[in-house]
Amino acid sequence: MTDAEWGKIEPLLPPPAETGRPRTKCLRSAINALFYLLQSGCQWDMLPKNFPPWQTVYRYFRDWRKDGTWECIHDALYRAVRELKGREESPTLAIIDAQSTKTGSDARGDVGFDAGKNVKGRKRHIVVDILGMVLKANVHSAGIQDRDGAALALDKITARFPFIEKVVADGAYAGPIAQSNSPRPIEIVKRSDQAKGFVVLPKRWIVERTFAWLGINRRLSKDFERYAENALCFIYAAMIKLMSRRLARYVEF
Repeated sequence: MTDAEWGKIEPLLPPPAETGRPRTKCLRSAINALFYLLQSGCQWDMLPKNFPPWQTVYRYFRDWRKDGTWECIHDALYRAVRELKGREESPTLAIIDAQSTKTGSDARGDVGFDAGKNVKGRKRHIVVDILGMVLKANVHSAGIQDRDGAALALDKITARFPFIEKVVADGAYAGPIAQSNSPRPIEIVKRSDQAKGFVVLPKRWIVERTFAWLGINRRLSKDFERYAENALCFIYAAMIKLMSRRLARYVEF
């Protein structure tokens, strides 16, 4: 991370504990190690020696997952990005989609088979705004259909973003089940039967672009995590890395 990027993240990290042993490791090095692991896709115990011990880095990753630090950092940077673009904190439009990914041999729980994509693994459900920034993400079994997974991805989303008026989705979310699982009306954007080859569909391309942003990180090219909770945290970490760089680039120029 550059100094500008670190300046966006540092104030959002939890302070040292008032009791127990004092903190001896640099949090900036730990965050750098997590971003390196996310970008390179290496194993925990293969982190280079110039980073803190992998056990220490994993402990931070695990503790921040349990106390909700990853989500808090993500939400704070999300608000800053919205402000940077001159938009209100709460969007009025949300776009939802899912991506099925294969899991590694160590996966435990939340693993199923997506018959439509012929993939055994987990499914990443994300809800994004018009900028492509993630509003909420959820990782669950690939055996859960998109229309049912919408209930998990959209659960309590209007409590955080009350001004959402409409949710845009593809044909997998058509029908009364998905509509009943959504707190707001779902607009289905379908591909024209007359279109040939690749066609950019209004609004739907935004969430596909977000999946491409996530896929830049090799750790997310496949679901290598043992637990779905870890896979979800890496999605938020990827967006934190992206948003901190955008904000830092604006400050530098």
